[in-house]
Amino acid sequence: MPSGSDTTEEAVSGTPPDGPVPSAELGATAVTARPRRARRLAELARREALRTGLAVVSGLALGLAFPPYDLWPLSLAAVAALSLLTRGRTARQGAWTGFVFGLPFFLILLKWLHVVGWDAVVGLSIAEALFVTLLGAALAVTSRLPLWPLWTACLWVAEEWARDRLPFGGFPWGRLAFANTGSPFTPLAALGGAPLVTFAVALAGALTAACAATLWGLRREGTLRRAVPAFEAFGLAAAVALAGFAVPVPTKADDTADIAIVQGNVQQAGMDFLGRPMKILDNHATATEKLAADIKAGRAKKPDLVIWPENSSDLDPFQYPQAYDRIDRAVKAIGVPVLVGALVDHPSKKGYVFNEGIVWDPKKGPGASYTKQHPVPFGEYVPFREQLSKIITRFQRVPRDFYPGNHTGVLQLGPARLGDVICFEVAYDEIVHDTVDAGARALVIQTNNATYGRTGQPEQQLAMSKLRAVEHGRAVVTAATSGISAVVAPDGTVTHRIPEFTQGVVSARIPLRDETTLADRVGAAPEWALAIVGLLSCAAAVASGRRGRTKDEKGQQ
Repeated sequence: MPSGSDTTEEAVSGTPPDGPVPSAELGATAVTARPRRARRLAELARREALRTGLAVVSGLALGLAFPPYDLWPLSLAAVAALSLLTRGRTARQGAWTGFVFGLPFFLILLKWLHVVGWDAVVGLSIAEALFVTLLGAALAVTSRLPLWPLWTACLWVAEEWARDRLPFGGFPWGRLAFANTGSPFTPLAALGGAPLVTFAVALAGALTAACAATLWGLRREGTLRRAVPAFEAFGLAAAVALAGFAVPVPTKADDTADIAIVQGNVQQAGMDFLGRPMKILDNHATATEKLAADIKAGRAKKPDLVIWPENSSDLDPFQYPQAYDRIDRAVKAIGVPVLVGALVDHPSKKGYVFNEGIVWDPKKGPGASYTKQHPVPFGEYVPFREQLSKIITRFQRVPRDFYPGNHTGVLQLGPARLGDVICFEVAYDEIVHDTVDAGARALVIQTNNATYGRTGQPEQQLAMSKLRAVEHGRAVVTAATSGISAVVAPDGTVTHRIPEFTQGVVSARIPLRDETTLADRVGAAPEWALAIVGLLSCAAAVASGRRGRTKDEKGQQ
């Protein structure tokens, strides 16, 4: 054999017979290795290009399933696509597919954050896509197990479980359930809340993928008998999708309350929506006084209570007498209790504020209040403020940190016992569940979306209110400074609505209900059970793979 051959023992082992290779030769070897590595990467990129492109398109499709686009069938198609793209792949390959699926999904879903900065959109999208990366790896690992569509659905719930809690209390935006607030899956929320809706959507999508995979495998030698599993999978997917029609959604009211929602509007959209001091407060007070004048003139019916939105008082009424007096005059004019949203200075911690809903009585003045329990990180408070503010100067626009409350928002307003939930808290299962469990007969979502006006974010939040109405069998009243203010019936139907950036008042009679749904009674149990099953399926797949490798190794000995 010629001396230059690379098949000698010395060449294979990498150790020359004459001792160590001189450094010059090592350098030449390293230079040679780089083009080889580059060629391998280029070959890998070419091989994965189609799959990566399909994952990107599928992620974009999932984004279009959510408001303001509301193309909910795309959520099924996206789940099916991700299931097929990760099927039979390694964990590493599945992770990459999950990431390139998740990143465009969150970019289109969270583009409303561009008001803060496109870097915020990209940063949060990458952070959220990391959870889908883990989901992609898990889907790939479990795709070889029997009943894999079932494990796929459980893993979607597990991914959302983690994303809803981590980090800093989580960020639940983008749950499959929130894309299906007006679909056949919606009534399932009354049985098991948002997690059950996500499970059903993911299961139907994975079963559709199983049907497609089976039919694709029959493209050359297909027979009717071998196609039976495909028909079975499709039939099960249809059954899951239609199961919601069999779920009763009770709406019968024990009694009712007449309410008025005041949307005072703001000076401008964006980060600087506040305008001059007292402007937003004056807008809401003026609209309330106009309603009082209409009632006195017989043009409108007097409500039992009035609801103002989050931050409807842009000054602390307990620190600024002019704000207190302006609120008090408006409340006295209407003559019924008003739920006022205000930022209130912390009594003992300088630099901290409470985001509160305050019951303001026309005779007694301010009384019971609810403090937002879950402030938004980096929006309403800055974690590691001292360190991060030196690096990201934009955080200086959040001059004070919101201090979290420690109790639910059940408040008595006139004849109604309402549950106050402030802004993004509507996305968190446990906060809304605890409020209903504490005795709320209807729900109020006080919100201020002026920063994100006309970006699609208000529509996404309203969709969550629709799901919560069905989940808890409660009317949901959304009061927003600049819109969208709305009334949602217990069956998820929007009965009244004020457009964005319009000053207006909507009057409605809402049902007050005491009956609880099955979702109220079981709480978070379905989510925990489904998430644990998903994680156990991963463990089973890993263990099965190891046993298979051990058998192969023994067979080769």
